[in-house]
Amino acid sequence: MVMTIPTALTWFRIALIPVFTVTFYLPVEWSHFATALVFSIAAITDWLDGHLARKLSQTSAFGAFLDPVADKLMVAVALVLLVQSEPTPWLAIPAIVIIGREIAISALREWMAGIGKNAAVAVNKIGKIKTTFQITALIMLLYHNPLLGIPVRELGYIALYIAAALTLWSMAIYLRVAWPLLNDNHPCK
Repeated sequence: MVMTIPTALTWFRIALIPVFTVTFYLPVEWSHFATALVFSIAAITDWLDGHLARKLSQTSAFGAFLDPVADKLMVAVALVLLVQSEPTPWLAIPAIVIIGREIAISALREWMAGIGKNAAVAVNKIGKIKTTFQITALIMLLYHNPLLGIPVRELGYIALYIAAALTLWSMAIYLRVAWPLLNDNHPCK
């Protein structure tokens, strides 16, 4: 396997996960800022690796596998950290919805690939909008503090609930596409 720029960026994003985890727990005044900044850098590499893979014609099967793994790890770790620091149903419920959907759709994609129908559950536009709200919400919630009088944390909650609603909507779209195959007599494990 040749290390391409997009794959290196994906590995870098994965390497940033323990960094923003450490900054999250630092007992210093600027830890929220540092955590949000590191998470933001990771989010930018998510966009950049896909853009460069297409622009430089450096797409690969390994990159196609690793990129969504890095995304899901990044989001799940951020949600777990946030729920652990603020264990309320108001944060736990959208976190469960988002993480649960990621697990369910990953399993659905794996099953669909196993029967040769993985193109039927490709990423859709709602999924991209969901990701934008999700990343924005997580940056705001990790930052936590008001900024120039703007209630960042509260806006983060709103964006997180929008992301959770879009998560359910995109899952419904995936399931609707896959439903005929799920009801068919395909070989199962």
